[in-house]
Amino acid sequence: MSTAIAQKRSFAAVLWDYLTTVDHKKIGKLYLYGGGFFFLLGGIEAMIIRIQLIKPENDFISAGLYNEMITMHGTTMIFFAAMPLLLGLMNAVMPLQIGARDVAFPFVNALGFWLFLFGGIMLNVSWLTGAPDAGWTGYAPLSTLSPGHGVDYYVLGLQISGAGTLMGGINFLVTIVNMRAPGMTFMRMPLFSWTTFVASVLILFAFPALTVGLFLMMFDRMFGSAFFDVALGGNSIIWQHLFWIFGHPEVYILILPAFGIFSEIFATFSKKRLFGYTAMVFATILIAFLGFMVWAHHMFTVGMGPVANSIFAVATMAIAVPTGIKIFNWLLTLWGGNITINSAMLWSLAFIPSFTIGGMTGVMVATSVADYQYHDTYFVIAHFHYVIVGGTVFGILAALHYWWPLMFNRILNEKLGKLAFWTFFIGFHLTFFIQHFLGLMGMPRRYWVFLKNQELDLGNLISSIGAFFMAFGVIVFVINAIYSGIKGKPAPHDPWDARTLEWAVATPVPHYNFKQLPLVRGLDPLWIEKTEGNGKLTPAEPIGDIHMPNGSILPFIMSVGFFIAGLGFIYHMDNNLAYILLFGGMALALVCMLIRSLKDDHGYHIHKEELEREAD
Repeated sequence: MSTAIAQKRSFAAVLWDYLTTVDHKKIGKLYLYGGGFFFLLGGIEAMIIRIQLIKPENDFISAGLYNEMITMHGTTMIFFAAMPLLLGLMNAVMPLQIGARDVAFPFVNALGFWLFLFGGIMLNVSWLTGAPDAGWTGYAPLSTLSPGHGVDYYVLGLQISGAGTLMGGINFLVTIVNMRAPGMTFMRMPLFSWTTFVASVLILFAFPALTVGLFLMMFDRMFGSAFFDVALGGNSIIWQHLFWIFGHPEVYILILPAFGIFSEIFATFSKKRLFGYTAMVFATILIAFLGFMVWAHHMFTVGMGPVANSIFAVATMAIAVPTGIKIFNWLLTLWGGNITINSAMLWSLAFIPSFTIGGMTGVMVATSVADYQYHDTYFVIAHFHYVIVGGTVFGILAALHYWWPLMFNRILNEKLGKLAFWTFFIGFHLTFFIQHFLGLMGMPRRYWVFLKNQELDLGNLISSIGAFFMAFGVIVFVINAIYSGIKGKPAPHDPWDARTLEWAVATPVPHYNFKQLPLVRGLDPLWIEKTEGNGKLTPAEPIGDIHMPNGSILPFIMSVGFFIAGLGFIYHMDNNLAYILLFGGMALALVCMLIRSLKDDHGYHIHKEELEREAD
């Protein structure tokens, strides 16, 4: 009996710890758990889509439910799976890579996570009442005229989670600018920290465009305005501009951190310094800069005219240049290296040809005259998934295998890792390569059924079989993660003989990260210390008291308040009781803000004597 009570207490203590934590490492894990859950949810939605298209004239799901599936799959995967998984990796690794003890604003970091989570829950509550059905891009007038409250959930879910993402981006920027260890100049930062920095700049400038667009849509749907209603003097094309001014930089927000991940992995497992470090940094910055100049290549067929189409086509093709620089630099990093092949390296090596195919088809759809043929066909679906799955998802899976010992103090099982890789990799190419040809044969995207005798049967069957392979690979990875947590042995210190600062900290990582801030003496600082025979970092300061922030339940309660207020917004037209939710939720959030503003929270100190005892 007492053991059961102790277990319950320990579970309650762990739960409370995670509800109130402001530690970047724990918040990183929370992002991974939340993003992983939504990734599985989005994967189930994808499987339902592929089952529906496995044969002609299938009636596995209804046309209306199919529209909801494609909308929820796209929205979930982009906003609630890929983004938070990357934010989780950034949280867990970046402060350690730059030699910081935490992020600049730990409280805001926690608030960003809880806003993301409740935004994702908000979107998925819509399954109970009718999910959004206007496509993940929410094009007007389809979205503004969609009956029911599905699109309202889409608007409020993205607003709440988008606020959290924006907070995360600002936090990472301030952390990198102000909290690098002594000697960690910008041009000594690891590539993953660089890509985190550049992606955070993109978040800062791209997300406000989405926020504005969603506000306008919210007012059109809930308050009777006419921003996108052509009959009342509005303009539905403006939504497309606002969405894609956000949406195209979003692609680079997703892919640049993956580029940073591959740069770390190739250097570590080739036992070589990354080839062309300076060129890689400037290529990253150039990709981000050009990423804001190409949004209208999604809109070649709306009638902007040949001059606008030509300008956006040229700008789009220009992005291939810095991306090509990166591909060749990775290949030259591998060239002549002492290469180790393991699960993390397999995902990274598979990325190069997969992403290159996505880039090549990207140049094809950038050709504005040819895009009239490709537009809204499965060719675009294939291109997009080769970039996002072949780039971002491969990057996330590579990073999880690579940094798992750092985050969870375990090494993932290699046999299961390779089984997951090969099944997912083969399934990915089976699923999406054939879709290029389906698109060229004229199969439109978002169609619920296709007819017999259109020569689309075999291609769709192969695509759906590939999806089952991918699902199997994901299941194996989840089993591997659970197995390593239950049966795995504690990971040794620096298991990969790596080059960067995050592998210099103790295992498991103490909550203050570094007992003494390290002195960084060059690029790949841990490798420099190893080659000089030290094996550990040179401290930049004597052991002293360390100031740490207190945990807080306020971010969680504040996010609950915004979630409740969001439900009130959605239903205020239907029921006066919804005003109770609206004003009650906002009051709860504002009271939390007031408490945070007025209450002095000075944190606490870990004293020098305690640190010295730990050293002994």
